[in-house]
Amino acid sequence: MNAMTAVTSDLPRLLVFGEALTDFVRDSAATDAADNAVGTPWRSVAGGACWNVARVAATLGVPTGFGGSVSDDLFGQEIVARSRTANLDMRFLQVVSRPPLIAMVHQAHPPQYFFLGEGTADLAFDSAQLPSGWQSACEIAHFGCISLVRQPLGERLFAIAAQLKAQGTRISYDPNYRNLMGPDYPRFFEKMMALTDIVKISDEDLLQIYPNRSAAESLAFVRELSPGALILYTQGADGMTLYTAQESLTQASFKVAVADTVGAGDSSIGGFIASLLAAPDAPLQTHLRFASATAAVVCTRTGAHAPSHAEVEALLAQAANR
Repeated sequence: MNAMTAVTSDLPRLLVFGEALTDFVRDSAATDAADNAVGTPWRSVAGGACWNVARVAATLGVPTGFGGSVSDDLFGQEIVARSRTANLDMRFLQVVSRPPLIAMVHQAHPPQYFFLGEGTADLAFDSAQLPSGWQSACEIAHFGCISLVRQPLGERLFAIAAQLKAQGTRISYDPNYRNLMGPDYPRFFEKMMALTDIVKISDEDLLQIYPNRSAAESLAFVRELSPGALILYTQGADGMTLYTAQESLTQASFKVAVADTVGAGDSSIGGFIASLLAAPDAPLQTHLRFASATAAVVCTRTGAHAPSHAEVEALLAQAANR
């Protein structure tokens, strides 16, 4: 695929709406080594599924805005600084005087966490403050994860998605199941699926959303919910499959030295959308392969890395020469 280049435009082609937060990650290795030491070693990392998607797409060269709000303290300041570094359009990120949204990741493998988020900054996002004309410039809008179930933010974001869908904007969605999503979540998931044109869903998501169905049954049902959508179904190290109304395309995962898998799912949909926007006439298999390579590059780094286009292309070239 030709190198991605940013399209000259006053407003971004891709908008990602949702949460940015700070992960507090427990360093279990350091804790074990400390033995009887007082306290538990923790490290803070800027993150959030939706913000990760936006940051990945922006570093890959697609004009992108992150529609969300963050705190005005040191945690929010770090998200703002990293957003600038990623070349996100800063007119869409709002800074408010509220506490930060925090995720306490007390176990990394497999991830176990809880959220500290009552009255936090993410809930204050106000679409009325976005720059004039943003709707007409937006070609794809992405939504997902906990922002859609944290009220009143979730209702506002769903309304934005419905409005954009009505005007012809393509809607992208990643449920990214988390423990905030209760027993009524499947009904919301199905409501959201009715709006979507691009869906990224993992095998783990399906198991959590429909625990009483097999993976095959759940996947068939999801395809029925939105038969015209591009459905990116990810299975970690087992690769990914892209389903359309007419066909299914498979892509094996790239063999890399894995540091961790934090942000791999977010990077796969970020890479897929970036590829679609950068080369709309390219075959779907090309976009699928680019998505897989983006996720693989992220897995070679600790934390939710946002890879450059050059990093992804280098992996693709390396794989082609094997």
